[in-house]
Amino acid sequence: MRGNILQTDSRSAPAESATKRISKLIRGIGWAMVLAGQASAGEYHLTIAEKRVDIIGQPQSAILADDGLPGPTLHWREGEDVVLHIENRLSEPTSIHWHGIELPYRMDGVPGISFEGIAPGARFSYRFPVKQNGTYWYHGHSGMQEQQGLFGALIIDPAQPQPAAERDYVVLLSDWPQADPYRTLARLKKQSDYYNFQKRTVGDFFADIERLGLRETLSDRLAWGEMRMDPTDLADVNGSTYRFLVNGRTPQMAQHFLFKPGERVRLRFINASAMTYFDVRMPGLTMQVIAADGQNLQPLNVNGFRIAVAETYDVIVQPQAEQAYSIFAEAMDRSGYAHASLSPRPDWLAPVPPPTPRTLLTLSDMGGAHAGHATQGDNHLEHAEHAEHAEHAEHAEHGEHGGHASQAGENPEATEPAAEHSAHAGHHHAAMPPEIPSYQTLDYRDLRAETATPLGKPDREIELRLTGDMRRYIWSFDDVKYADAEPIRVKLGEVVRFRYVNQTMMNHPIHIHGLWQYLDIGAGAYNPKKHVINVRPGTTAVVDVPADAVGEWAFHCHLLYHMDTGMFRKLIVEAPDRE
Repeated sequence: MRGNILQTDSRSAPAESATKRISKLIRGIGWAMVLAGQASAGEYHLTIAEKRVDIIGQPQSAILADDGLPGPTLHWREGEDVVLHIENRLSEPTSIHWHGIELPYRMDGVPGISFEGIAPGARFSYRFPVKQNGTYWYHGHSGMQEQQGLFGALIIDPAQPQPAAERDYVVLLSDWPQADPYRTLARLKKQSDYYNFQKRTVGDFFADIERLGLRETLSDRLAWGEMRMDPTDLADVNGSTYRFLVNGRTPQMAQHFLFKPGERVRLRFINASAMTYFDVRMPGLTMQVIAADGQNLQPLNVNGFRIAVAETYDVIVQPQAEQAYSIFAEAMDRSGYAHASLSPRPDWLAPVPPPTPRTLLTLSDMGGAHAGHATQGDNHLEHAEHAEHAEHAEHAEHGEHGGHASQAGENPEATEPAAEHSAHAGHHHAAMPPEIPSYQTLDYRDLRAETATPLGKPDREIELRLTGDMRRYIWSFDDVKYADAEPIRVKLGEVVRFRYVNQTMMNHPIHIHGLWQYLDIGAGAYNPKKHVINVRPGTTAVVDVPADAVGEWAFHCHLLYHMDTGMFRKLIVEAPDRE
């Protein structure tokens, strides 16, 4: 236990009743435990403060929980009541959002919606019962504090013991900025492609003529010019200003995790980045995906997966050889990477694998007027961005699902349900033999919930267009930024079907606070249950959302700079009218 428990000295204490002395002692011990961050079961203390850190070779200011980058990993247990005392030692307001956690909306931690925030020098106590288990995380929801280091892992043990791996590690991915986040946003508003240093060159133009011909090459260049976009613009902010971290460490800092050959190792991947998607692989090992966003899945084996901002994936690996294995997380645009080692000894580090080729957007990705918006028939678009993974998955065991191998390499992520994947759902039904399917890369359409959740027919449908103005760097729903938007209102007990139509060239990880999203991939009651849905450029995602928690909830894109510039709504779940 950190800190000192208050003690009393009976020789110098004034005369008072034994009852009063015992009462004071209990109160003193209680406050000492709270201030030390160690209290009775379910009680925690975090201090939010500014601290100087050295990540890029020069001191920078960070906003941290308990002086850690990342903050301390919190361990809760399903069924307990937690109390979290937050002390703000900053000169500005702060807040903590418990990402993916079911709780009363007043405890959700979003200033201006669920509470007023935590003023400088003030304290706030979050109190709520823990109703779930799995891998989650917490982060600041004030200003740019999340980008400045205010985040940490949150692990909730199940009420009933489950088979455990011999090793259990958190692999928390993040992007650390060289520049002040507010300066970065100002640069993007002046020039949206400010950080895109990978634009196509004259050499690329002539190479495309050889590959595609003059007519098609000119047509492609003119179409992109008309949109004022560039096919290399996969990320608004990238490795030109970011350093990519595993548990707060750069690749040079050599984060490592230990194992013994033959052990089952559980890796809890959390993408706590502000803006970065990662493609994760572990050369030489197959990853068995067992959970997404804290929710158990019917297991499936993959050689790689893309993790969107704010998502979590739990995987099991079982290395047999006594060697060091790489945990390699490349930024989606290949502008950098995070790296760690899984090894038998602390001094045995895995070499960094060779990078995969840089990828480009295509006009097909853009949908809309340029390619036709992706619907059921064209969700599994074949383009280089996802096909590259096939090179690193030659030994995937396809089994009875081998017919889907090429689609898995595409990783189309959130889309409307595809016909062949609807038929494929039967292979994952709980009544089937427990054969574990294998794929090259993870695909949303291959996810199946471990247990069925029959939702019934949706009560109504709401379409939301994901929109943006790249010239002014403004992001929105339905071309209306948050400051000008009316709340979305639903009734308690409704099942609302949301249709997310992405009309932009960017990926958008859509997060609803306090409620779950069941992604419609054609698997019926086994559709995956998630708190973040990534919607790829030019595609439509369909989710069913049970409105089962009264309150006012934040509803937004989890790319921090998109949320900050307007891709945000308030969702109000109203109690039924009393008669």
